[in-house]
Amino acid sequence: MRLLIVEDEKRLAHTLSKGLSAEGFAVDVVHDGVTGLHHATSTDYDLIVLDIMLPGMNGYRVCSTLRAAGHETPVLMLTAKDGEYDEAEGLDTGADDYLRKPFSYVVLVARINALLRRRTRGGARILRAGDLVVDPATHTCRRGEHAVTLTAKEFAVLEQLAVRAGEVVSKADILSHVWDFAYDGDPNIVEVYISTLRRKIDAPFGRRSILTVRGAGYRLASDCG
Repeated sequence: MRLLIVEDEKRLAHTLSKGLSAEGFAVDVVHDGVTGLHHATSTDYDLIVLDIMLPGMNGYRVCSTLRAAGHETPVLMLTAKDGEYDEAEGLDTGADDYLRKPFSYVVLVARINALLRRRTRGGARILRAGDLVVDPATHTCRRGEHAVTLTAKEFAVLEQLAVRAGEVVSKADILSHVWDFAYDGDPNIVEVYISTLRRKIDAPFGRRSILTVRGAGYRLASDCG
């Protein structure tokens, strides 16, 4: 899952980005409304965390502009303002939820997960490839009856393959959904995670389900011996 944080309090934005990255999200951060709107309209995000009081363009305008343009990405608004009229205005502009500062980080994560579940309800499903089962809702994986323990990033990479099981998923696609736009490291990091996944979900069970398609990417297939 890829998130966009639009927050001008840089220390708060950094803290949220660090925490949510540890939860397994790919997180992009910008600090003003105009840049936030640009990123929100040019990149496919799963959710936007949007402050109201922003330089350049406030959160209300960012959200209403997105909705007017037909973008349905869930928006969680953050604000230091208080009062039911502020909340009503935020929701009227198209926000999906509203959280007042200061807030509990645990509550923020719970709200984000709730919005993501709501967005994908009926569409998101338990993902299967043979006896490999990937559950995005609980971030769990199992091979047959055996649970497989994965780190947050390992799960995120596997989820990208499982969502498109049977299709070729390019390295660039995996990078763009699992790592944020600020990542400037070696793109071969994807190969490292693919290798680790093979050691965890395939090798112990005599399977070969993550296939390399030379020059194109990777494909998650039903069990191959």
